[in-house]
Amino acid sequence: MRSDSFMGICFMALGMFLFSAVDTMAKFLSDGMHPIQIVWFRQLGLLCGVVVFLLLRGPAFLVSKQPLLQVMRGATAAGSACLFVMALRYVPLADAAAVSFVAPFIVIVLGVSVLKEKVGLRRWISVVLGFVGTLVVIRPGQDVLHPAVFLVVGAAFFFACRQVLSRFLSHADPVSTTVAYTAITSMSLITLMLPFVWRMPDFSRDGLLLVAMSILAALGEFSVIKALSLAQAVVVAPVQYSLIIWSTFYGYLVFAQIPDFWTAIGTLIIVASGIYALRRQALSEAA
Repeated sequence: MRSDSFMGICFMALGMFLFSAVDTMAKFLSDGMHPIQIVWFRQLGLLCGVVVFLLLRGPAFLVSKQPLLQVMRGATAAGSACLFVMALRYVPLADAAAVSFVAPFIVIVLGVSVLKEKVGLRRWISVVLGFVGTLVVIRPGQDVLHPAVFLVVGAAFFFACRQVLSRFLSHADPVSTTVAYTAITSMSLITLMLPFVWRMPDFSRDGLLLVAMSILAALGEFSVIKALSLAQAVVVAPVQYSLIIWSTFYGYLVFAQIPDFWTAIGTLIIVASGIYALRRQALSEAA
């Protein structure tokens, strides 16, 4: 229904707004706190939500038909979050957001190689253009961006793997099961690394920020899940590109960072080719 699609778009837009705020908080905290520690606090809100759901509904939703794939998805979520926050210490918000948009194109490549999906020439052209746009933003060899930007590429790869695993799991388990396994697995892996990097935070200074980041991250995750439950992915997916708007806004407001001309051009190429790829997907699914 049209009203459901509209609400799905609204929830996706809210999710992108919240995630951008979370990334801003993570970047601000990265000056005095290890990235793994930041990610641990970031994921804590989602885990608390799962615990509350567990108390209300009981353990039945933890039963999975594909537990190994669920654990793998949780591991990719942890890897993606850790690499992205590590990069944020050195890379401007808008640049990191732009480079992270290479993930949908990696999903297409993995879809062909892993899922054996058929992809036409036009979608391959969109993949090539997406990588060209990413190269324009990074400009390797020109020392425009800190080398940590390649951590964002690694984060995008893990995120793409997470999306591919989600396709497998969508036919096996309900969304609540997938969210629960992602929260539990990612928090377990990050907690294992935590003793090696833990430094007692200055809660008098950063305590409110850490709590806000944890809550907003959980609300952002819920908003995206709600969006996908209300509307088709091809309808709400283009809204993800609003992340670059909020990242630019927060980057300027908090860190006085403004993307340069070539970063803006590269971002436009990535966004245009990504929306084109999504449109081709929608047309192919409607055929």
